[in-house]
Amino acid sequence: MSMLNLESFRDTSLTSDPYEYLVLPGFVRADCLKRIDADFPKIEQGGSFPLASLSYGGAFAELSDELLGESVKAAFSGKFGLDLAGRPATLTVRGRCRAKDGKVHTDSRSKLITALIYLNDGWSGGGGQLRLLRSNNIEDVIAEVPPYAGTLICFRNRENAWHGHTSYEGPRRALQLNWVVDDAAARKSERRHGLSARLKNFSFRSLFSRK
Repeated sequence: MSMLNLESFRDTSLTSDPYEYLVLPGFVRADCLKRIDADFPKIEQGGSFPLASLSYGGAFAELSDELLGESVKAAFSGKFGLDLAGRPATLTVRGRCRAKDGKVHTDSRSKLITALIYLNDGWSGGGGQLRLLRSNNIEDVIAEVPPYAGTLICFRNRENAWHGHTSYEGPRRALQLNWVVDDAAARKSERRHGLSARLKNFSFRSLFSRK
């Protein structure tokens, strides 16, 4: 049985002003969230981690496999009217947010579609809620979305697809799924996030070995 509400995704209208985006609470089925939460990788540091650098349980693996599968690709291809045949997907994981994270930006031009899937059990406070923006001003808000468990935000990566969030520090679980232009872009993303993960893990171990 699918962990994802692809039917709801197909039925949800895409907003096209000022760029194509969609927000869908309940994209991950509610009856799957507890199992996914229990099997989520243990991440003690900020930043994005590629799947290959993490250890996790079966339910999280099942979710990751489905997100990277052909049914999800076909659904996103149809929704955005973009042929994704031959376009590889990348998937990275975040477990914690640093105060410096969330600065307003647009994504790399090698990314065609960005999808963020949140896995947080409740949320309090104003920080850490993704804002889709009309400009590079954090207050120029189109939509602000709390990162509640199961919620999806996705958008076509245009040069004006600004997004970010106000400062927050603490646990903040998210998956980032991207379809990229080619295999070279996918390998570059894997190398960059993989190197970053190794450096963060080395720094983390070094910190505790000195105590």
